[in-house]
Amino acid sequence: MVRQKIQIKKIDNLTARQVTFSKRRRGLFKKAHELSTLCDADVALIVFSATGKLFDYSSPSSITQLIQRHNQQSETSNKLGQRNLHIHQTESEHHALISKKHADMSLELKQLMGEELQGLGMHDLMKLEKMIEIGLGRESELVDENAWLKQRSKGAHKVGCTRYGIDQQQQGNSAESMNINSHGLAHDNKTNSSDTSLKLGLPFSNSD
Repeated sequence: MVRQKIQIKKIDNLTARQVTFSKRRRGLFKKAHELSTLCDADVALIVFSATGKLFDYSSPSSITQLIQRHNQQSETSNKLGQRNLHIHQTESEHHALISKKHADMSLELKQLMGEELQGLGMHDLMKLEKMIEIGLGRESELVDENAWLKQRSKGAHKVGCTRYGIDQQQQGNSAESMNINSHGLAHDNKTNSSDTSLKLGLPFSNSD
């Protein structure tokens, strides 16, 4: 015979309700004890009957300790949740700000190129014209600066070549001067040798 499934709803009969409460409470506390023993878990149960009578069960830790742990865990979870919410809000605001700046810069660039000018007042048009004038002036300054740097680079190259030629010429003159000095020194040595031979009365032989 198939057991009829009990519908989960409030039992209208008071006596039947009290009997069911007593049976279910004992079964619930038994399951809590098994869970605590088999799995080494901290379990606490607090049950009030319809008449206001208190029934409780706790694992080796007291109910008070478990409630304190629950409250601390709840506070920590709330703080973490608030922190994560704050971080999420900050990131969302930052993303929205970056998106707005990007959109403003894109619109400004298009307006500088002469696009999407509808809806601009006289003040905005004058401001846009001023920005274009500043940009063109800066471009002209960069062109002049680039030309000046190129001219300076050419001048430095010419000066380097001139100095290189002067150094080569000075090195040639120095080598020629050293050659002349060496010939003169050799001639002086030969003359001195002849004079010494004559003074000592030694025969002088000319090897040349």
